[in-house]
Amino acid sequence: MKTTTDVSFDLRLETLARRYRAGETTPRRLVAQLREKALALDDEYHAFIHLLSPEELEPYLAVLDERHPETLPLHGVPFAIKDSLDLAGIPTTAACPAFAYTPKTSAAIVRRLVELGAVPIGKTNLDQFGTGVNGTRSPYGECRNSVHPDYPSGGSSSGSALAVALGLSSFALGTDVGGSGRVPAALNNLVGLKTSRGIISDAGHVPICRSLQCITYFTSTAAEASRLLALTALAAPDPEDAYSRANPAWNDGKDFPAIPRVFRFGLPREPEFMGCAESAAIFARAVEHLRAIGGSPVEIDFAPFLETTRLLFGGPWLAERYSGRLGAFMESNPEALLPVIREVLAPAPKITGIATFRALHRLQELKAECDRLIAGLDFVLTPAYPRPVTLAELHAEPVQRNLDLGYYSSFINLLDYAAVAVPAGFLQNGLPSGLTLFSQAFSDQCLLSFAHALQKESRLPLIGGNVLAESI
Repeated sequence: MKTTTDVSFDLRLETLARRYRAGETTPRRLVAQLREKALALDDEYHAFIHLLSPEELEPYLAVLDERHPETLPLHGVPFAIKDSLDLAGIPTTAACPAFAYTPKTSAAIVRRLVELGAVPIGKTNLDQFGTGVNGTRSPYGECRNSVHPDYPSGGSSSGSALAVALGLSSFALGTDVGGSGRVPAALNNLVGLKTSRGIISDAGHVPICRSLQCITYFTSTAAEASRLLALTALAAPDPEDAYSRANPAWNDGKDFPAIPRVFRFGLPREPEFMGCAESAAIFARAVEHLRAIGGSPVEIDFAPFLETTRLLFGGPWLAERYSGRLGAFMESNPEALLPVIREVLAPAPKITGIATFRALHRLQELKAECDRLIAGLDFVLTPAYPRPVTLAELHAEPVQRNLDLGYYSSFINLLDYAAVAVPAGFLQNGLPSGLTLFSQAFSDQCLLSFAHALQKESRLPLIGGNVLAESI
């Protein structure tokens, strides 16, 4: 097993701000070092589709040359962008070269982060058209795990997770329809925040599944995710994004909420680990950590959540993927898509309006049932996935093993919930494992406060730069 531990500093927000104020480094110097490191790691991890050249970086760095580090909240903070989100002047590929186009303006969230002083370092690899949660479905190369070479990075926001886990960016933007911002976080010892739908503008994002897709953050800690969300969540809907929603005042994160002294959390009555005793033990240990900080577990029936997952992969949301630019592109360029992507999308044109309304009605019934099950709970805790799957398993059974990874994540967006993945521990072979906390929409900051408390209680080592750093 190979890990990368070739840096002597970390890229967490507070650490980097302190180093800038002390004059220990500058954005120019840091970004040059990160670019060199990213190039050195490219053949092994395939994290980036496009790494910005010195000339492409210059406009962002020139602005910072004229500003004091204390005048911008994210002064000189390097971040990576999933390549289904636009960055002005840089091709957006969605991991399909024939689909590529060069936008004139950046996605709304990218523009906001640049205004705050952050520096985009590159566009990251992904499962083609965001179709998958494993990280192997890209013509730009498979994304292997940051810790163990026999396992995938997770996806679809594969390169974004790797950019943070390998110490190439302080944080990264991903997106999420069915687990794309949570599964790769868990597999790489990161926090993955799937924001409530619409509270970060989706304008400038390839329309893969418009009614469900959300912006996500990959960070080392829940506290960092909380700060980024507070800086970028919408105070009012964005006219450029019809699905955007104003973030309520209670979810603005100005005061990172302290967890209650006593709280109740749900967990599956019969959790599924697909035979992995180590994953079961890690989950049980997390439950005990939550007990230690005041939590009382409440077992809930998980059947309606799992039925919701089946709607995502067999219902009208598959047709939604096909209904926009993707379907028209697939019809005119069928060979441009990877075979597994064509296989997944093939049933979409045959989904009828009748089937769509039946699924919508059933979803509404399931939503009401799931809401009743979690009423009175501060959040629900699940594994991020039942068990990790190897690259060899994904190659042998790409569709089923992908479904396995999405077992605990694919219902979240359909039910309009917020969710955060948080590190949970390590398997004996060193592979990271993770948990998911979820609750109703607009509970993001509350969930992050519980994730922060869990990180403090578990005292697991963090990703700092690309080395395992001290716990928080």
